[in-house]
Amino acid sequence: MSPTQTLSLLLALSLALNVAIAAGLLDRRAGASVPRAILTGAGAAATALGVYFAALTAYV
Repeated sequence: MSPTQTLSLLLALSLALNVAIAAGLLDRRAGASVPRAILTGAGAAATALGVYFAALTAYV
């Protein structure tokens, strides 16, 4: 794996983690239970990774 690919993967994981935390905290703040907020964050992270990798494969 090249350094560029490694950095790209780390960027994707960082982005997904930030999106997941933000979505989970927003959902929790909106009054959802903790398990639902976790699921919302996980879904947001999966979506962010899917969009990122789809864009990456379309570019390459």
